[in-house]
Amino acid sequence: MAATVPPVQSTVAKENSRPKSTFDLNNILKAPIREAEKIADEKPVGVKKNNTALSLKDVEKVWDDFTELKKSQLGEYNLLKRGFELVETKITISLTNPVEEPMLQSIRTQLTAYLRDRLNNSNINVFGVLQEIETKRVAYTSKEKFDYLAEKNPILLELKERLGLDTDY
Repeated sequence: MAATVPPVQSTVAKENSRPKSTFDLNNILKAPIREAEKIADEKPVGVKKNNTALSLKDVEKVWDDFTELKKSQLGEYNLLKRGFELVETKITISLTNPVEEPMLQSIRTQLTAYLRDRLNNSNINVFGVLQEIETKRVAYTSKEKFDYLAEKNPILLELKERLGLDTDY
């Protein structure tokens, strides 16, 4: 006959019928804060980085270096290849499409940090300005083409009337 084994009872008391965690979350969550406070205490307060004067040539070189880093992202690469305007420490990029604005915003902080670091100037800022581009109306029909030419040369209207021509054939 087989002997039956009595069930083993746990000697660990359960508090509030919840399983106990082996992690002390209070210490874990406070540790990064303590480390950040130590780092903040080590940095000298009020020390400012020397800001060197910006030249267009230096900014263009660093800009091209950053552009080459973005070669794998075609949209960002084409946006950066377009060029910029430099006024003191303000860099302005002309945007031709509202879609380009979020694209610039996504790389703006990285671009600004790169420029500030490489050019040793903490006052550099990058902005995007949406430019309106005039779109030309394309003449498709023969009437539209004739009207366009007649606008340039009004004598065509007189010629059309004298000869009794019709643009809609």
